[in-house]
Formats: sequence, structure tokens, C-alpha cells
Amino acid sequence: MNEYGEETKVLITVMTYPHPSRGYQELVCTAGITEAGEWVRLYPIDYRYRSRQQQFRKYQWITINLLPYGHGNDRRKESRKPLLDTMKVLGSPLDTKKKWAARREIIDRMPVYTVNQLKTLHEKDRTSLGIVRPVRIHDLIIEPADSEWKPEWQGLFDQLRLFGPPQKPLRKIPFKFSYVFECDDSSKPHHAMIEDWELGVLWLNEVARLGDEQQAAMNVKRKFFDEICQPSKDTRFFMGTVFPYNTWVVLGVFWPPHLIPPPVGDVVQAKLF
Repeated sequence: MNEYGEETKVLITVMTYPHPSRGYQELVCTAGITEAGEWVRLYPIDYRYRSRQQQFRKYQWITINLLPYGHGNDRRKESRKPLLDTMKVLGSPLDTKKKWAARREIIDRMPVYTVNQLKTLHEKDRTSLGIVRPVRIHDLIIEPADSEWKPEWQGLFDQLRLFGPPQKPLRKIPFKFSYVFECDDSSKPHHAMIEDWELGVLWLNEVARLGDEQQAAMNVKRKFFDEICQPSKDTRFFMGTVFPYNTWVVLGVFWPPHLIPPPVGDVVQAKLF
């Protein structure tokens, strides 16, 4: 280890929708699994302002030099500050052939928890990333949200347009999407907001196609609930905390087909209940 950090090989599994940032124009919460099978959060990454050669995709391996734990103010267990100029993208993303075999080879080795277990681990050692396999997914709730960025961020955009590098459009999504689900040890259903970049991109594409924000939101629900969470899928949530709070959100969804079909009547979705 030196001032150039430690080169680390990471399979990217999590990318959230961009958020404004004073220091980096905007940031994407990015996380993945190291070659050693450990979670790591790469923070901060100004993804859309990286060169084309550095714009990785989900389930793609990269190498990047990471500073040791404690650099910066993010004290979550898995957070490491990346030295962005050292980042290299390796090969193509792992594909979904043979029931997602290449991806499952990595993901299936990772421990699976309940939300309550993750909260306990956070209190114990600041664990802030993990996989949850819900036993019952009740719904995906759509709630209205502000259609514009708060004035603080809008002022930042205006300032950057005048004095900074070219500003890329960043549309605020006027909805909040949340899963309602249960784990093995749930006393009541969990409500967890979805921050997945793919959800945001899907909504933007549907708005462009349909010209209707509400209908676009319903199409997001059809994808993220009706398709991703159907009984034939071995659905798992990549979950993490929102800094600096201990609020657990869904950062991404892993949804390969079951290797062995579930028994008849073993329903994952539970809309009627």
C-alpha cells in the first residue's frame, strides 16, 4: 500500500441513478464484489464525466486503485476512495447465458441476509452492503416526488453552466419507487426505496417513447414487479445504506431464473395479501 492505493479487481454489481454533487458535478453510488469475494463501495465516482474508456457497465470487471478505509468522511465498512485515473475496464460484461451462469458463479458465493440481520451487522461493525433474498414480495409502490431538484442543487447547476465544464442534462425523476417485501424473520413487511440506475433509465426511455410520465411509471412497475419478481425468478436485492443514515434501500436487483423450478403454489409475489 502507498499513496497510489492498492490495485483491486472489482465486478461492478450496483450503480444508482446520479445525484448532484458540489465537488464532482454529480455522483453515482457504485459498488461491487472484489476478486477476493468482498463487498466494496467505490465512492466518489462521477460516472457520466469519465472518459468512454472508463464507463464500465454492470457485471463488468474493472481494476482500480483504492485508498485504505478511513480516507474521506464516509465511515461505512465497505467504502473506499477510488483513484479514478487508475481505473481500467476489463473485457465485456458477464452475460446471462445458461441461466445467468457466469454471474451466478460470483453472486451465489456471497452470503444472503434478512434486512433485520443487515441492520444488526451495521450496528456491530458498520456493514452497509449485502444481499437479501425476499420470501414474499407484496408490491412496488409508486409515490409522487418533487419534479425539480431542490434549489440548492439547481443553483449549483446554474453556477456550473457559467463557470464549470459542459453540464450534462440530469433530469429529476418525479416519483419514488419502493418495494414492499418480507424476509424469513419479518414481523411486518419492509418498505425499501429503489435507487437502481436501470430503473431511472427505463423511466426516462418510457417517457420519451410515450410522452406521459405516469404511464412511464406504470411501465417501470410492470418491469420491476411483474417481470423481475415473478415466481420463476430467483430474485435477490442488492441493498445498502444511505450515507450518513442507517436507511436501507434497494440499490439493484439480481433476478436469474430458478435453477430448479419452485413447487406449484410456492408464490413469491403476494399482491392479494
